[in-house]
Amino acid sequence: MKVKVYILLVVAVIATSCRNEDIIFIPETVEVARPEFTSVTGFCLLNEGNMGSNKATLDLYDYTTGKYTRNIYAKANPDVPKELGDVGNDLGIYGSRIYAVINCSNKVEVMDKDTRKRLGQIDIPNCRFIRFCDGYAYVTSYAGPVVIDPDYKQQGYVAKVDTATLQVVDRCIVGFQPDELEIVDGKIYVANSGGYLVPNYENTVSVIDLKSFTEEERIAIDINLKYVKADRHGILWVVSRGDYYDTPGNVHAYDVRKHRLVKTMDLPASACCIDGDSLYVVSSQFSYVTMRTTVSYAIINTVTQEVVTRNFIKDGTEALIQQPYGVAVNPITKDILVTDAKDHVSPGHLYCYGRDGVLKWDVRTGDIPAHFVFLGDFTTKR
Repeated sequence: MKVKVYILLVVAVIATSCRNEDIIFIPETVEVARPEFTSVTGFCLLNEGNMGSNKATLDLYDYTTGKYTRNIYAKANPDVPKELGDVGNDLGIYGSRIYAVINCSNKVEVMDKDTRKRLGQIDIPNCRFIRFCDGYAYVTSYAGPVVIDPDYKQQGYVAKVDTATLQVVDRCIVGFQPDELEIVDGKIYVANSGGYLVPNYENTVSVIDLKSFTEEERIAIDINLKYVKADRHGILWVVSRGDYYDTPGNVHAYDVRKHRLVKTMDLPASACCIDGDSLYVVSSQFSYVTMRTTVSYAIINTVTQEVVTRNFIKDGTEALIQQPYGVAVNPITKDILVTDAKDHVSPGHLYCYGRDGVLKWDVRTGDIPAHFVFLGDFTTKR
């Protein structure tokens, strides 16, 4: 797809240490589509950046102009050292603020939703995912350093943060290396991965009572859990990554009201999101047994708990995607956004598909594009 470039300044920065071969992209804007006018005015996309490269960046798409701007945080905050930091792991929006979880920089960066001006940071070691409820942010933390060790002793926790003061006011210990969390009916559900304990992964979801902020139980699901997504029917969709050998990754349906696992989908997931009664799943799962990668672009009906399709892309353009990594759905137009991490060390790509699965537009992003928040006047869990 041809794009009209308004500002295109790409500079190779020769510096000291490990940054001497990195390419840093100055903020730039490109026109990628015709304007669309709905209550969703745009979205922000957090690019993770390869670990150790300090290249997490934030992009913005404006539906009212059809323009995509790369690295908007740097443009809004030219005086912030090291910009966003090292590895952008999650993105959330609450009230008038955007919260970017920057994993290896041990912080949650807080900025104004409209201007992206920096408002402060929340210091949390090895932080992972964020959710909000009643004036508080809840953030998972691995608590300890990044290290693969089957004898790792440091359990993770969930930090409770006062969003008015940006201070951590409480912590709740959970399992090892907790990843995504979800809040349902007064409970926090936390996916414990045990990712540092290879090959002795965790296999539980921690359940925290929101009022007392104490862990009530741990539910055994499958090994190496990462994502938890709640639908509107009382089902928690839990994603396991497996061990990349004999145990494959999978998507599991757990009924929080009946307190039991009701279905396993025989479908791996690299990323997923829920829109209405549909769970959208993108997957690129490698197996050391077959030495092959399984790729899918699936939709699960959350009512029937059946796979509707294993490829929602209908025009053959999935052949353009090297490493599907992130997915989001516009809550109004139902356009499907799919990110491509490519080789994980160079700029990625974003593809926008209509609800018919046909490509509408695409654009280059920052490194390892992954996490979305939509902007505008509409109800969103983030």
